[in-house]
Formats: sequence, structure tokens, C-alpha cells
Amino acid sequence: MSSHDARIEGPDLAALAALLADGTRANFCLALLDGRAWTAIQLARHAGVAASTATGHLNLLVSGGLLTQERQGRRRYVRLADPDTAELIEKLASMAPRRADLPRSLPAANRSRALARARTCYDHLAGALGVAITKAMTDRGLLDWERGLTLTSAGTAWLAELGIVLPPATRRPPVRSCLDWTERRPHLAGAVGAALCRHTFDAGWITRIGTSRAVALTDAGERALKDHLGLAGETQTPIK
Repeated sequence: MSSHDARIEGPDLAALAALLADGTRANFCLALLDGRAWTAIQLARHAGVAASTATGHLNLLVSGGLLTQERQGRRRYVRLADPDTAELIEKLASMAPRRADLPRSLPAANRSRALARARTCYDHLAGALGVAITKAMTDRGLLDWERGLTLTSAGTAWLAELGIVLPPATRRPPVRSCLDWTERRPHLAGAVGAALCRHTFDAGWITRIGTSRAVALTDAGERALKDHLGLAGETQTPIK
């Protein structure tokens, strides 16, 4: 029997791995963790490559199923295919070795610290802020990890008190643990994580820092997290 005949049919994991084996394509996927749609030109500028080069890489990512695209007029926008893809990218990032080269400029170092403090991971909160919120919810009995991560009845009531309405049940699990790539500890994902993140934006608890996926806690957010979860001084200095 030839080596070809001996191969077992099944998922082509190597093909998926090859999509992320290129530094530019991996960079694109990490940037798209902000949950927004980007154009090829925006991603090219972000990665420091030519627009034609970006287009070639994006075509591979779209055909490989990691990205989805939509057109508005002559512009093409791309985003991560779905929350599962985003959580896969975040988990792989948490397992990847840290870069040996440290940020060389003060702005780069500031951006790195801001991302580590608080950021969006597709549609939920990550970084030290996301991990702190997840731990506080666990400590208060809103989340239970005994038989896999679940939202408790107290957690459901807590969300209702905040006015957070969960979307109708879908294939997406209500709660999911997502390993944070900077903290190396879990933060809350799933439908509940997404709804909570959306609420923090709508209520003015957090705000985006520039065009990156880093976010900053506001004064209102600091008060809210202290009142609702007992968090104080564990996340980041609020913006004024």
C-alpha cells in the first residue's frame, strides 16, 4: 500500500495551519479580532505591505474559511468568519511564543500596554479587564466552573438587573471560556460575553482607544464595576 493510499480521510488540519503560517496573514487575523470589518487597504497599512500583496493574502483567508467578505459599492470589506474563528485565533495566540523583539518606540510600548490592559476579542472583553470581570463574576457565584463553564441562576438575574437582554438561543453557547493571550487566564466569551461587552459600550463604561481594539475604562465604568462586581483599582486607570 502506498503512503498516499494509507492516508486517512478527514479534516485537512495542515491546510488550516498553512493559512496562519504566514506572518502577514496571521497579522491580519489578529487585527480583525476587534470585530470590525476592514478594507484591504486598511489591513495593508496596518501590516506594512503593498495593497496587491494584502489582496492576495485576503483571498486565501476568505477561500480558506477564516474570513468572510462583503461589498459596498467598489469596496470590499473583510471580517473574521464567526465568533468560533475569533476564539480560535485568540486561543492560538495564547499558545504562541512571545516575540523576542520588544516595542522599540514609546508609542508602540504604550499600544502594547493598552492592549494588555483591556481590549475587545471579536465581540467580548479581553485583557486584564476581561479576566478581572470573569473572576469577579465567578467569585460572586454568577458563573460556575464545576462541570464546565455555566451561567448560574444568580448570573441570569444579575444580567437582568443590568438590563442586559440575551439574544434568542442559537448554536453559539451562552457562555464559553476563552484563554486570554496576554493574561494566560480565561475570560468570558459566548453569547453572554458578547452581550456584556455590548452593554459596557452602550452604557459608556468603556470607550475605544483610537482605531485599535484597545479600550479604556471611563469614570462611569469604574463606578459601575465597583458597584456591580466589587472591582476597584484592579483593571486600569479610568480615562477622564
